[in-house]
Amino acid sequence: MSTTRSTAAGKVLEVLAVFDREHPAQTLSEIAQRTGLALSTAHRVVSELAAWGALERGEDGAWHVGLRLWEIASGCPRTQILRDVALPFMQDLYEVTHENVQLAVREGTELVFVERIAGHRSVELLTGVGTRFPVGATGMGRVLLAHAPRDLQEEVLGAPQRAWTPHTVTDPKTLRAQLDRIRREQVFVSDRQLSESTVAVAAPVRIGRSGPVDAALGIVVTAQGADRAHQLREPLLRAAYGISDELGRRTRTTE
Repeated sequence: MSTTRSTAAGKVLEVLAVFDREHPAQTLSEIAQRTGLALSTAHRVVSELAAWGALERGEDGAWHVGLRLWEIASGCPRTQILRDVALPFMQDLYEVTHENVQLAVREGTELVFVERIAGHRSVELLTGVGTRFPVGATGMGRVLLAHAPRDLQEEVLGAPQRAWTPHTVTDPKTLRAQLDRIRREQVFVSDRQLSESTVAVAAPVRIGRSGPVDAALGIVVTAQGADRAHQLREPLLRAAYGISDELGRRTRTTE
């Protein structure tokens, strides 16, 4: 039995961890099965979480994440200021492009999407707010990886890369060259790397125009409109610079 499993808090965390984009709703039996907890233990933990508001039960009897847990998560300091600053620029960018506009941050070797604007005519995506992917899997992730510490880059490039599509670049030497190009050119066009139906254009968001990279901003278009992706470089860069400048200004005023 692990140390985490032996504590009450550990059991709570294990139950919460079974809920993700692929499994947004779980029955009690499924929760017990996925956590490895006894059914009676899973029932006790779920009941306590439900009483507090972290889990809610749907009309079909399945459990899902509760509103109170979402309220707490939405106040995460790391992303709250970033999202507040970025959203007006993202809205302007959407008005210009009418395409999916996304914002993401890096957590370790993963990419986490923290904001998104999409219209009803935008191409359907595999990604969404709160979803995670390996940092090397997406165009926005590679922008973040290009500006990550060197040891983390080597950790990612030294591990096997998943080929999400027939077009996915998995060769470490080719990826290193790609990261070098991203650092030089700032804007990266990711052609059908995660999905055969999409092309992404991504740029870094910094704390100040020349400060450290804090996030990545991206536009995702249908692969059939790939030629248009290169036309999105300038509006994307303008938005990324605007967010970066405002983040830098807010950082200076709080020092």
